[in-house]
Amino acid sequence: MGAHAELIKRVTLAIEDPELPRLTPGLTTRISLQVGPEKSSLDVGGGIVALDGADENADVILSAPEGAWEKVMQVPPPATYHSFTAFQLANPEFTLSGSPVAIAQARPALERLFEIVVASPPLVAPKVDRNIEQVTGRYKRVEVGGVEHDIFYEEAGAGTPILFLHTAGADGRQFLPQLSDTGFARTNRLISVDLPFHGRSMPPLTWDGSPYQLTTDLYLTWCTAILDQLVGDRAIVVGGSMGAAMCMVLAAERPERLMGVIAVEPPLKSKGRRNPFQHNVNVHGSLHNSAYVRGIMSPLSPQEERRRASWIYSQGAPGVYPGDLSFYSDEFDGAVVGPKIDAKRTPTVLLSGTYDYSATPADGAALAALIPGSRHVVMEGLGHFPMCENPDYFRSFLQDAIRFVEDNG
Repeated sequence: MGAHAELIKRVTLAIEDPELPRLTPGLTTRISLQVGPEKSSLDVGGGIVALDGADENADVILSAPEGAWEKVMQVPPPATYHSFTAFQLANPEFTLSGSPVAIAQARPALERLFEIVVASPPLVAPKVDRNIEQVTGRYKRVEVGGVEHDIFYEEAGAGTPILFLHTAGADGRQFLPQLSDTGFARTNRLISVDLPFHGRSMPPLTWDGSPYQLTTDLYLTWCTAILDQLVGDRAIVVGGSMGAAMCMVLAAERPERLMGVIAVEPPLKSKGRRNPFQHNVNVHGSLHNSAYVRGIMSPLSPQEERRRASWIYSQGAPGVYPGDLSFYSDEFDGAVVGPKIDAKRTPTVLLSGTYDYSATPADGAALAALIPGSRHVVMEGLGHFPMCENPDYFRSFLQDAIRFVEDNG
């Protein structure tokens, strides 16, 4: 069977998909898929309602040579051949055309469509013993530069403090799998915070309603106050993506407050994460942003976990995700921060997933070269959110990283 016939066979499965109607309310879009010279189109509105060979008046056109589509249909597909947003941002074999608004409005449908197309058996890992009831949530009033912030955090266990920092536009729920892990809780005090403006941490009462924008100085000030006033002790800091960048800033600027850092999906310089429709009145932000991050997850992670991971992004306040990217994508530069880290004083572990095209294993290796004595581990088959998109498979990587910090601290 040729690549075009196989693609259409798999796309046809999406017509009865129960999730697509939730992702396409009010949408009426015609999408053309082109495999070399062969073309097929589908109409999307409240799901996929039609599939035919016509191509006239398509709103969005996605095309690639037959060989590229053959890689999409591999089980599993190679990195950057695994999701719609990967095609758009990281794979030069694909050409995407259509109005930017139409593409943004269709992104939730297209991401889900290609999840179905590239469906692969999930990575197998030993089942982890978890007890969600061991996790408690509470508020702590933290003073930051004379301004009171009501910080929500969740906590479990006792022992070595481990502070978890969430990704851009998300909140501390990303680390619920680790906080509910009964093995980790036996020897560690596990703490996950919602940064101000995120999750259940409200903006301070002094906020005037102007656009939210995160900077290195502000983020560093927040984390220093959280370590001093909430954690109250030297800690291992584990951060994902934006949190990984802050791990490195903390190691460079506040090493006396740390036992070590574990940067999960650390960027070198994460250009390209901005998208004008992350906060735009013409596009449903909750649907768009949760789909945008689905594209950097692994096709080998369980679908139910990926849905939960993207669900968090559907609940961010307007403007917070792009506001975080002011720090993560515009300001942070690992080439500047990395050489400031003394890994002998602050043990540093960098964990990179092979399906992450925004903070690649090559980026992690480049960072490790800038931080002598650091440890870089490539996590085969994982994406940008391993802590919540595939927590069972991620566990051994995190456990080994914690051990490395403890043994070298």
